[in-house]
Amino acid sequence: MDYLIAVFPNRIEVEKAYTALEKANLPLKQISIVGRGYKTATELGFIDPEEKAKKNAIRMAFWLIPFGFFGGFTFDAITNLDTFAWAGTPGDHIIGGILGAISGAMGSFFVGGGIGLAVGSEDNSLALRNRIDAGKYLILVQGSDSLKREVASILRTFNPENLA
Repeated sequence: MDYLIAVFPNRIEVEKAYTALEKANLPLKQISIVGRGYKTATELGFIDPEEKAKKNAIRMAFWLIPFGFFGGFTFDAITNLDTFAWAGTPGDHIIGGILGAISGAMGSFFVGGGIGLAVGSEDNSLALRNRIDAGKYLILVQGSDSLKREVASILRTFNPENLA
């Protein structure tokens, strides 16, 4: 979604700006305050990157663990390596499959979770969440370009930390 976002350092400043928007008779259904005591980032649909990474890891594990088992079992059967001689031939293949499944689980954890957490943010959600966590307040405006221009001109008078 395309928003106009203004960042304010504290609650007093954001309330002053919001009051000015109210006095200008703008459609307040399209204007939200985000921060402590107001709406949360989750309510507005800004995805938590940790939650997203966790879902990616579970989704990848659903496919990689069985594929890893099959790959490990097949590799051990094709190569006829006698790595675990004490387990016998069928046991050797099963242990190879279990090791392949473990490799699949590691792959889903590191790629789906670790890398997904680092680069999983597809938009500015992480930056917005970090500002909210730092105690900042945001005014978000969703609407037409003319509404966003009108709101931006009003908000500039309050010197927000950032207006994008």
